[in-house]
Amino acid sequence: MPKAIKFGLLFLLFSFFSFLIWIGTLLKHYTVPILMYHYVNNEEPLKSRLGVSPESFERQMRFLRERKYNIVSLEELTDLIKNKKKIPPMTVAVTFDDGYLDNYTHAYPVLKKYNIPAAIFVVINRIGKHLVNDDYMSWSQIREISESGLITIGSHSMSHPNLSEISLEEQLKEEILESKKILEKELNQEVKFFSYPFGGRSPEACRIVSLSGYKAAVGTNFPKGSPGDDIYALKRLRISENCRNLFIFWVEVSGFYTHIKEQRDDY
Repeated sequence: MPKAIKFGLLFLLFSFFSFLIWIGTLLKHYTVPILMYHYVNNEEPLKSRLGVSPESFERQMRFLRERKYNIVSLEELTDLIKNKKKIPPMTVAVTFDDGYLDNYTHAYPVLKKYNIPAAIFVVINRIGKHLVNDDYMSWSQIREISESGLITIGSHSMSHPNLSEISLEEQLKEEILESKKILEKELNQEVKFFSYPFGGRSPEACRIVSLSGYKAAVGTNFPKGSPGDDIYALKRLRISENCRNLFIFWVEVSGFYTHIKEQRDDY
């Protein structure tokens, strides 16, 4: 056999086994994608990475349904992780932060249309208010979506501070525990989930979230290599208008994007 052919075959074998090793490494870092939305309107996507247009949002939700993703509630996902059960392929969860009015006017009708469960985390001191350019859902709107059985309401604190910058225990309890009590009183149901404002958390904040009776907590911007199965620090993916391209959206909901992004950010 000519040397060139031998060399080519060896190169192909090396490439094949390298690919298998890469796939094996990637599979070890699979993390169930928990999607994080903020605004759903036509203005915010032009100003920041915190918004998607109503058209993009509906395309994304239709994509998940038509491709037969296993769309679960945050409670279902938490139970799977906590009980160390095998998580079905293509599992995904949907969440929103801040409780903007457009979550009710634009996102909620789409979620109902495709029967997609979601969690919406609200800031107590902003409910029913207009602040600068932002409108927030009212108590009556929050009650309506909560009673639908499709939407889980969680706490996003009292006033939206970065909890990692707060050292006083009483202030942390005010933001974490008091917000839970108010929501439970207003909605007449247990509030099980918390979202860290700005993704900021500290060991003390996590401890108080746990002691306050929350079932789990979500956030972003966790240190590289943070475990994906810590129910008080569940990682999420920020979804922006960049995902109007469904190929990009598909990559981000693959379950491997968090690891790929962490590796990419090293360079």
